[in-house]
Amino acid sequence: MEYLYIGKLVNTHGIKGEVRLLSDFRYKDKVFVPDFKVYVGNTKKEYVIESYRKHKKFDMLVFKGIYDINLVEDLKGSKVYIKRNDLILDKNTFLALDLIGFDVIINDKLVGVIKEVLTTPCNEVLVLDNKVMIPYVKAFINTININEKQVVVNDVKGLLS
Repeated sequence: MEYLYIGKLVNTHGIKGEVRLLSDFRYKDKVFVPDFKVYVGNTKKEYVIESYRKHKKFDMLVFKGIYDINLVEDLKGSKVYIKRNDLILDKNTFLALDLIGFDVIINDKLVGVIKEVLTTPCNEVLVLDNKVMIPYVKAFINTININEKQVVVNDVKGLLS
């Protein structure tokens, strides 16, 4: 079972069991919905989202059946995960993590292989085996070919120099 890290529970909020999550996860609209399951901590204990709201820089969650601060107090500092298979994305949408191992092509020329993905507050960054970094945004990514395991990148001035 593959788990994806989506954020960290940093505190509680109020006395009715609401928790504050710090998350840079790109597809919050797919995850922070009622009845979606998240997994908390090293043991990956399952919780079901009852409600969600945004508050300042935090994602605020209430879990089903947990309406008391004493039941969530010990979750502070815990990492939150989802199961990769539970995340349903649109047909032409891909997680950057799914692209690890793909060849990167610019102007019909292989420029490297994706080895890791960095998450920044603005966007994810694809890191190639030759240490070239490419922002995972539409301005840079032309097409993704799942069958060929290739990412075709626009030739942006200064990207490779």
